Amino acid sequence: MSVQLSKEQLMIQKMARDFARKELAPLAAERDEKHLYPADSLKKMGELGLLGMLVSEKYGGEDMGTVAYALALSEIAAACASTAVIMSVHNSICCGSIEKFGTEEQKQEFLVPMAGGEFIGAFALTEPEAGSDAQALSCTAERDGDSYVLNGTKRFITSGQNGGVVLVLARTKPTGSDGITAFLVTHDMPGFKVDKVENKMGQCASDTVDLVFSNCKVPASRMLGKEGEGFTVAMSGLDAGRIGIAALSLGLGQAALDEAVKYAKQRKQFGQEIAKFQGLQWILADMAMDVEAARQLVLNAAAIKERGENCTMAASMAKCFASEMANRVTSQAIQIHGGYGYIKEYPVERFYRDARILTIYEGTNQIQRHVIARELLKAKGR
Repeated sequence: MSVQLSKEQLMIQKMARDFARKELAPLAAERDEKHLYPADSLKKMGELGLLGMLVSEKYGGEDMGTVAYALALSEIAAACASTAVIMSVHNSICCGSIEKFGTEEQKQEFLVPMAGGEFIGAFALTEPEAGSDAQALSCTAERDGDSYVLNGTKRFITSGQNGGVVLVLARTKPTGSDGITAFLVTHDMPGFKVDKVENKMGQCASDTVDLVFSNCKVPASRMLGKEGEGFTVAMSGLDAGRIGIAALSLGLGQAALDEAVKYAKQRKQFGQEIAKFQGLQWILADMAMDVEAARQLVLNAAAIKERGENCTMAASMAKCFASEMANRVTSQAIQIHGGYGYIKEYPVERFYRDARILTIYEGTNQIQRHVIARELLKAKGR
């Protein structure tokens, strides 16, 4: 079913597009090359409401809905995928989890400033030996009076260095999903440090780091949700996060298609524009179909979530298809550019590198297929 966009949603999309093209696109290549965190741009995004899109007005957010959020995130991604992934983790997982599971005190302390872009949220689930197997966490949190003492290492954490608060999952019991608890940790806590900063293939303006906890004492008041509820917090956040990554993928794919069409109209070979060759026209047609199919899956998943319905299967479908689409389409864009596509002067080279991680983070696409099959097999049918 096609999602009919409202005038307000289209206005939000245009606002995000105008901002992305004016503020992000001109800086994206330099930030990628020099690994420059987009702090100034994020501050402006906060002022525009782009970092509190899913937060209720009660806590300083815009409450724009998931569809408008997906549209805006796609536009940000079309200009700078690094900025888009920061926006996705912050909005989808961190803000969403705090609003859903947090106490009133936590919402006032964290959610309100986060909605205004005063600081960014990070999500720390992955560990050296726990990625797709989220229940294999070894980071521990032991109760000590009015606090919990955290020990362990988190790996590949987006915004782990520059984020103002980190949503950390740790074990309060040795085994089982009910032995995982969520905490809100800040950098000023003794025993918490940023360790290795990764040198990545793509999305280089977004920091990805190891976080180390060595007898890090976290007040019990910083526990998000109840003890043992952390796995539920994480899975709820990942449903929303997968829609965010699907939207990011859509924006990146659309940007690659746009660049391919523009180049095909400009480049001449054998006495004519290469856009006039049927072989290239068919490649462009396949790219356009791929992007449009992803768009429908993304908007459908966003609409389901916005209605308050179970979006697990739709989110995994959107994330899986859109991320693979982005990899196909960015690769085809380079092919259309020929040798120029391999040169950093042209943005498709960056798009191609940025796209590769999309099938891995927020749950690998193998995990997405597992989720889709699980939801399909437990459904009662139509």
